Amino acid sequence: MEKYLYLLLDIFSFIIPFAYSFERKRLHFIQYWKPYFFAIFLVGFVFIVWDVYFTIEGVWGFNDRYLIGLDILHLPIEEWLFFLLIPYASNFIHYALCYFFPKPRLTDYSARILAIILFLVSFGVAVLHYQNMYTVSSFGLFAFLMLLQIVFRFKVFSRYVLSFLVILVPFFIVNSWLTGSFTEEPIVYYNDAENLGIRLGTIPLEDFFYCFSMLYGSILLFEYFKKKRI
Repeated sequence: MEKYLYLLLDIFSFIIPFAYSFERKRLHFIQYWKPYFFAIFLVGFVFIVWDVYFTIEGVWGFNDRYLIGLDILHLPIEEWLFFLLIPYASNFIHYALCYFFPKPRLTDYSARILAIILFLVSFGVAVLHYQNMYTVSSFGLFAFLMLLQIVFRFKVFSRYVLSFLVILVPFFIVNSWLTGSFTEEPIVYYNDAENLGIRLGTIPLEDFFYCFSMLYGSILLFEYFKKKRI
């Protein structure tokens, strides 16, 4: 049974948001599937390439004990599903929160100041730890997104940062499982020579910035495609 653990984590993370996507009286999220999946696929492609390269370089790896054994381009099939199912489920939470609680958001000024602070901190960490592959790439990509936020002032940011605080709850549970909090061995293991060595529980700090970049990147593309009626 343990060989199905990563697969089950993917499925159970996805199944409830997916089921509620068909609810017609309120959110009715299936109406946005085309632009939503298009955004997820495009961002997922970038992260899959990143994932393949880092797996080959030994920045991280996967424990066969918890995998069904099907690999594609050095990645287990469970990891491929992760980049499809987890962004869908995570960002569904954002849109559900926007529907049921439409008012909470940062002011434009607060959002801009926050983006500037996050950019300066993440850029500084990336520069100071350029020798650590996971650190420089995760903090560097996050800094780039914050720079885009500062320049273009995307309206969704003022609400998304609040939604992300809620998204962090299931993210923390799933990632804790993946990184060994509830298993004898981690499902996904990391080479600490390539990161800061700072963990929240069993989760490397870089994972939180990696997660935000993946999710917020797909949100920005989805909002763009939705307006263009793609």
